[in-house]
Amino acid sequence: MSTLNAALRVMSMLGAGLLLSACERPPIDTVQRGFRGTAMVEVYNPRILEGEQEKNVVPAATPAAPREGQKASEVYQNVKVLGDVSVAEFTRLMVAMTGWVAPQQGCAYCHNLQNLADDSLYTKVVARRMIQMTQHINADWKAHVADTGVTCYTCHRGMPVPAEVWFQPAPQKHALRAAGNKMAQNTPDAAVAYASLPYDAFNRYLLKAEDIRVNTSTALPTAPYGSMAATEATYGLMMHMADGLGVNCTYCHNSRAFAPWKESTPQRVTAWHGIRMARDLNTTYMEPLTDTFPPHRKGSEGDVAKVNCATCHQGAYKPLYGSSMLKDYMALSAAGAQAALPPQPAAGAAPGQ
Repeated sequence: MSTLNAALRVMSMLGAGLLLSACERPPIDTVQRGFRGTAMVEVYNPRILEGEQEKNVVPAATPAAPREGQKASEVYQNVKVLGDVSVAEFTRLMVAMTGWVAPQQGCAYCHNLQNLADDSLYTKVVARRMIQMTQHINADWKAHVADTGVTCYTCHRGMPVPAEVWFQPAPQKHALRAAGNKMAQNTPDAAVAYASLPYDAFNRYLLKAEDIRVNTSTALPTAPYGSMAATEATYGLMMHMADGLGVNCTYCHNSRAFAPWKESTPQRVTAWHGIRMARDLNTTYMEPLTDTFPPHRKGSEGDVAKVNCATCHQGAYKPLYGSSMLKDYMALSAAGAQAALPPQPAAGAAPGQ
């Protein structure tokens, strides 16, 4: 009997451990975001927030360089972007980008050191396109990034490949063929914060432009809201967004009335633009580079890495907690923007001199 009791105790402990493995251990803090009684509360775990601090530290800006003098395109060969900046500022940007993207590999990560104008390395071709993408975000997606903007560091954080990217999921089926297709769900996946929701939400909404719908009471596609399958996929995307930003549903929604825009927070509008921005970047900049990337940089389905909300946010409600690096690297704000800036004052000079 004692052996049986011991076995039952062990099984109970294992069961409790399994049950609690998906739970966050205390402490938990809450912040009221709306009227009392509406459940508009943000729930935070200080221990998790503390772990996010280190990866959201902004690196020191490289010293400013003169904006006057010959342009980079007048001195260097094969300069197809940033050619309007001065040679000094161009060099400064190259040094900064090396630290942001490939601090271990150095200039050789993108350049043939025997001929810097050479485009034989795929990384150089990709980097050029990523600079154009950065300028596009800062110039044309202010509805999402405002004047804070982004730089290469926003996504890369000192890594050649950003920590948070996504590829097309491989088709999965039940172990028993008779059970049929799993419908891309019931497999806890990081893409949906390990919920048993459809894990192809990125493909549906951040690559394709399927309608994002949640209000439905039918399994069949019915106007204007769509099917329950669409509802589940929508929740999958929402789980990713909450996890990627380190927030709860109440960051954007009124939890007693999710659908009405007039009862939502201003952040919901910003998120609406963010979804469309991610889709634009994936279809306009990432997918066209498919033939440029080598096989070892592609996913199991042969596609290139693509962006989602976590690519920039990486667990923070605002990337880098809202710190702006763009103000120190205005050449990344828009194509040709550097040429329109006034000359950089000499060190120690009074304003206006």
